[in-house]
Parts: sequence; structure tokens; C-alpha cells
Amino acid sequence: MSIQNDVKCEIARNVVAAAVVAGSLTATGGQNVDRWLTEPFYAEYRDRLIATIDRKEFAELDRLFWERIPFGTGGRRGLMSEFGSATINARTIAESANGLAIYVQRMAKPGQLNDRNSASPNDEPAKARSTGLRAVVARDTRHRSEEFARLTACILAAHGFRVYFFPEPRATPELSFAVRHLNCDTGVMISASHNPPADNGFKAYWNTGGQVLPPHDRGIIDCVDASEEIPLVEFELAVKDGLIVLLSSEKGVPDVDRTYVDAVCALSLSPAGPVRALYTPMHGVGESSIYKVIRQAGFQHVDLYEPQRSQDGSFPDVPDHLPNPERPQALRPAIEFAKLHGHSLVLASDPDADRLAIAVCTNGSEFTCLTGNQLGSLLADYILSKRAAAGTLSSEHFLVETLVTTPLLVSIGRAYGVRVIRDLLVGFKYIAAAIDAHGANKFVFAAEESVGYMAGDYCRDKDASVAALLALELASELQASGKTLVDRLDEIYARHGHYHEAQFVQVCPGAQGSDDIARMMQALRERTPATLGPVVFDTVRDYLKHEVRSLPSNRIQCTLPQPAGDLLILEGKSGDCKVTLAGRPSGTEPKIKFYLFANTSPELALADAKRQTAVCLANLETDLRQWLAPENPKR
Repeated sequence: MSIQNDVKCEIARNVVAAAVVAGSLTATGGQNVDRWLTEPFYAEYRDRLIATIDRKEFAELDRLFWERIPFGTGGRRGLMSEFGSATINARTIAESANGLAIYVQRMAKPGQLNDRNSASPNDEPAKARSTGLRAVVARDTRHRSEEFARLTACILAAHGFRVYFFPEPRATPELSFAVRHLNCDTGVMISASHNPPADNGFKAYWNTGGQVLPPHDRGIIDCVDASEEIPLVEFELAVKDGLIVLLSSEKGVPDVDRTYVDAVCALSLSPAGPVRALYTPMHGVGESSIYKVIRQAGFQHVDLYEPQRSQDGSFPDVPDHLPNPERPQALRPAIEFAKLHGHSLVLASDPDADRLAIAVCTNGSEFTCLTGNQLGSLLADYILSKRAAAGTLSSEHFLVETLVTTPLLVSIGRAYGVRVIRDLLVGFKYIAAAIDAHGANKFVFAAEESVGYMAGDYCRDKDASVAALLALELASELQASGKTLVDRLDEIYARHGHYHEAQFVQVCPGAQGSDDIARMMQALRERTPATLGPVVFDTVRDYLKHEVRSLPSNRIQCTLPQPAGDLLILEGKSGDCKVTLAGRPSGTEPKIKFYLFANTSPELALADAKRQTAVCLANLETDLRQWLAPENPKR
């Protein structure tokens, strides 16, 4: 730096230090700002940073620097900005790619990543032969996704990876499929899933096709934190030299799109029927995956919802610009269109097409939005019934779900004589690991409550394509007998008892929000409520402290060795209802999530059971919100 710039920088550092002392800037925020002011590899951002400091915009500085954005349940995800350690920007994406490349190279000992030797030297460009490693990079339709994907590919190529690159937006599950299909050592998806338009993210995948798991996530972030100067190659030159391979249908280039669609369609369990449905990709990539699968499978009466068809990262025609299919209000425009045009189903996927929600026409004009737990139960029962009828099911086969997914799947699985693996933390990366650990050849189906589903062995992430295919097949069969998916759900309840679920979130943004979440979880652990609303809790399972405690004493009953994570589960009863309450901080969003479950025995009349479970959970939620309020002395 010049002497003049040195002086400006030193003045800015003093202003920042004074702001930390005055409480205008958090200590961590001040440390991260100071690093960006002094380290040479942040030089290109220094003028803009100093200008922000000169304007004394300390709240903005804290928003940009209050943390070093971590790897959560879905990689790194957050608000985009031009600079800042707590946001998604060119530097944090570059650090992510650099850290991933360094860590994968460190782990690439013979047989440690996979059992593939490098391809013939004649098939690999000279630069890529320096490591013999392969990567694949994809992106969704969000703002700056193309920029971040190209940057990631250029950094991986500079580290000696041969990088397969999707030139057009593609679905996250296709990225997972491509890692496996192209025999890659790692993969990267640039996406923020269903987050608001201002967000983006970096999802890292291992050679299995599953998202990165502990301890690799910690190893990668350590390499990310150590990033200084980052190597880079020029994109077009790298393509010319064969360091970056554009995935397309050109001769000699793997046609990943076609093989991916074929792999999904191969999981079909019954012929396509004439069910009329409306599909919306919510301005995302779903037309490139879900709609291709639907059409190839023979469903000729599924229409695209044109107002949300265009690939647009602003999500202009989605209510509140929030493309989360879990939110019933996000489906409302498509539902209103379906009412006018005679569609019996509405299917909606999020922007990266790994989640699917469905709304069902129940009486000719009204639509019911199925929850993730309900659709997961329907699909599990459908697949198991088909497999049982075909004689391709045994006691060694298994379903997979997480600890916050409906226990109805356990009852369904047991009824068909299969295992159910459910002692998993939230995140499909844990489901993917369980599938590999227990044998993918015996895996049947997996579900998460957040409208994520998976079947088959072709990838290791949730996929809205296979969920849409199987849901349409089931709906077609039911339609032939005058029934709907809702009717079938009631039949399942009549057999297994009624299961009702609800959830709510407390949004707590920024450094203060992080402290609020920590205090809420601490209060729930140390002063666990024994009663909430009509529910009397008798047990709490604490996956952070590895304890099972009895209530109301909150004394340890036994240890809880696995899994390990910041999750609390309370169990109790309310009349005829068995009730479960789960709470956990989100791994990728500034919020704490609460999951409420109630179920009854099948002996109770279904109408009575529905009424009891609904009232129970409504009262439980009301009381829990009051207990969590800052003014509550018990908290």
C-alpha cells in the first residue's frame, strides 16, 4: 500500500476499535473488519470498506462482518453483498472453493476418496493430470449464481481438478447425480434453495454424491479460514485447454441431462394416467428436471404454470418473493389458476428443484396443501405396497427419516415388515450417509418434513423429480377409483392412527439473533417446561449434552451417545394423544425451529382424533410461544 493508503487504513482501524469499545460494533465484527483492512489478499475491497467506516455505518458493518459464515446443514448460505466475512460474495465464494480444493487434495490418498484411478493420461489435460482429481459445478437461477459458479470452476481448475461444468442452470439433485455418474471427487452447487432473492450459497458435495459431512465440513472450513492468495485460471482459456469441460449433448461430452432423466424414470412403479395437474417451477430450474421427467414418463396432461415459468432470481410472481413450497401461500397463484382450468393437482418445486409440495383438489373447487410429512407418508406407503405386491421387499429393506420427521413413517414401515432408520439429525446429508452405511441396495425411500424426498440409488440428495413422478402415479391410480391423495391419507390414518404435525420458527437475524437463539436453547435445557398447554412432558432427549432426562426434575436418566447436535426433543401426553416437541437452531438460516407432533391410536374414531390432535397442538404452540417470550421470568 502507498503511504496515503496506509494512513487511511490506520485511521479506519482506529475508528473500528473505538466503535467496538463503545459497543457500536461487536468484538467479532471488529476483528473481521480489521483483518479485511490489513491482510493483502483483501486489498481490492479496501476502498469500499474504508468508505463504509468513514460514514460510521456500524450497523451495516456488523451485518457484513459479525461472523465468518460457517458450513451449516446445507453448506454456506446467506445474504449476498459486495464484501464482508458474514455474507456471500466473490471473496467468500472464492475462499469456499479454495478451501474445498485444498482439503480434497489433502484427503486424496490412494483409496481414501474413492477407488478410481485417474483416467488414461491421454484423456486428461496436462494441468488436470497434476492431481488426477475431478469436480463438477452447477448453479440455479439466482442472481450472481453464474458468476459464482464460473469463479468456483476457475479456482478448482487452477488447483489441478478437471472440472465438469453445467453451462445452464440445473437442479441440485442432478448435481448430486453428476458427481456419481462422472466419478468425481467433489461437487459444488451454487444455490440458496428456497431463501429470499437477496441470498445465495455454496453447497459442497463429497465423492458419494452426498453433501459434505463431519468431520470433512470442519476440515474444509479450516482450509477456508486459512485462504490467502487464491489461484485462478481464466474461464474461456480453461475450457479451451480442457481444464473445464462444458456439459452438453455435444459429441464426446457426457450427456448428463439425458442419463439423469432416464435414471429417475427407471423408478416408475405404474403406468402414467390421465390425471390433470399444474406444475410450477417458481422461476427456478424445475422445467429442466421435473417437467422433463413428467413428460418422459408419459404424463401428457400436466401443464406448466406460465406466470412462474421464467428463470428469474427475483421470483417476481411468487407471493412475497419467497419461493418456498412449504408455504401454502406460495402455491396460491397456481391454485387459483388450477381452480379455473380444471386441474386436480398443483405441484410446486423450489428454485433448485430438490423440494416438492402438492395441493390436492378435494371437492371440485377447494384445494388442500399437503405437508411434507403427509406427502412423505403417502409416497412411502405407495412404494412399499407396490414393492410388496411385486415380491421385491424383505425385512432387510429400509426407510430413512430424521428425528423431526413424522413417526407415521415408522408405523407404515413396520406394517410392511421393513426397517426404519430415524435417529438422524436434520439434513439430507445424514440421510445420504445412512443409505450408504446400511446398504443402498436395500434402500427404499427417505423423507424429511421440509418437503424433501428420495428414492433409488442414482443420487444422494432429495429430489423433487422422483417425488413428482411417484405422486402422479399414485394420484392416477386413485383417480381411477374415484379417490384423491387426501382420501388415501385418511385410509392410512384409519389403519395407523391419526398423526398431526405443526411447526413454527423464531427468526433472529445477525449477531444479536445468534445470541438470542443460544439463550433460548439454554433456557429450554436448563429450565425445561414440564407442562405446556394441555401437554404433560415426562422425558427430554438432549442431543447436544447426550442426555435423556426425566421431567419435571430434569434429572439424567441415561446417556444418549448418538447422534450429536443441537437438538432437544420433549415427549409426553395429552389425553388420548402422544405428543412430541422438538427444537433446534437452523443450520443455514438465522432462526430457531420448533416441530410439534401428536398422534392417537387407530381405535379412536378418525374425526375425533383429528379434532383432538389439532386442538392439542394449537394450545401447545400458544403456550410455547408465551414461554419463549423474553418477558417470561421462567425463561
